[in-house]
Amino acid sequence: MTGARKISTAEFVALVALSISLVAMSIDSMLPALGNVASDLGARTANDRQLILTMFFAGLTVGQIFYGPLSDALGRKNAMYTGMAILAAGTLMCLLATSFPMMLVGRVIAGLGAAGARVISIAIVRDLYEGRAMARIMSIVMGIFILVPILAPSIGQSVLLVGSWRAIFALLLAMTTVVFVWFALRQSETLPVAKRRPLSLGPVARAMGEALKNPQTLGYTVAAGLVFGALVAYLGTAQQIFGEQYGLGATFPLYFGALAGALGAASMVNGTLVMRFGMLALSGWALRVSVVISAVFLAFAISAGGHPPLWSFMSYMLAVFFCNGLLFGNFNALAMEPMGHIAGSAAAVIGSLTSLVSVVIGTPIGRAYDGTVIPLVTGLFVLTLMALGVTIASARGVARAAQS
Repeated sequence: MTGARKISTAEFVALVALSISLVAMSIDSMLPALGNVASDLGARTANDRQLILTMFFAGLTVGQIFYGPLSDALGRKNAMYTGMAILAAGTLMCLLATSFPMMLVGRVIAGLGAAGARVISIAIVRDLYEGRAMARIMSIVMGIFILVPILAPSIGQSVLLVGSWRAIFALLLAMTTVVFVWFALRQSETLPVAKRRPLSLGPVARAMGEALKNPQTLGYTVAAGLVFGALVAYLGTAQQIFGEQYGLGATFPLYFGALAGALGAASMVNGTLVMRFGMLALSGWALRVSVVISAVFLAFAISAGGHPPLWSFMSYMLAVFFCNGLLFGNFNALAMEPMGHIAGSAAAVIGSLTSLVSVVIGTPIGRAYDGTVIPLVTGLFVLTLMALGVTIASARGVARAAQS
């Protein structure tokens, strides 16, 4: 561990997890309300409801590129304050939205703000930890973070039982305020003034150049984007698949939570296994298993006309989500590991590239939803297979660079 902080490890992990969870809450708490929002605000087609998520991801993608240099110049805390203020403004706009376009603009702004929590939290972890210790902390953070996707849809559904979808945005605004105050009062600055860099596009350009030239950073950033793209496609269609195709209605959050639980359980298990087996071995095996089971289930889904029994779909998704839980923390750690000297800018570039890949690839898969699970399962298979190919090519590139 490098640097120093005054709060305990447990409190630090909880604060980082809650900060990153602002992203998950802004996405997953909305899932049960997507149909209501789209209907009330005049969306044109059924699949347009997915734009409520997609526009948030778009803001998240663009926003991440700015917070790295901002935090490298002004310090982690000042940059975090900026992001929290923008997130609060976007959430308030959504709360008061009177049209579907106004909602989408508010979601973009909220995504721009939430990007700060995501980038700066990762940069702070990198300020304090490195190597397998960093992977362990990130795995624990992700494990706690996954509790939010488990609970968020149920929270959103509960809010809808007593109020409208606008109350969900009021809850998000309150949560943002809590994180802001906790972070301000308890987290110390992890980037000393002496190590700060001038605020300019230069650090971003250099970090982008280093990330694109470093086979390990580029490879695992693209692989993370591919895997996360599958998750974007799933998030966009989950309410339609569970709530409408399988007719689960208000019980949809229970199934969604079970899948999120598999992701969180794997992240927690990874925190222990990574110290013994290493990041490369675990992520490699998880990708291979995911590819095989996706190929098998895709054939089964096609034979079932796109409507496999719910128990089989859940079994498949639980297995895939468990594999993904062994990937996210390790991929982020592997991508960040060579970038310790420019942690803030690198976190911004890696996060932005990951989100860009995921949105560009995952959105069309979600929009292809046709009332069956075939588009989603096909996307999961193809994207995981591509991620496996990218990581293999990345490992070869690292080996060649070490020999030269």
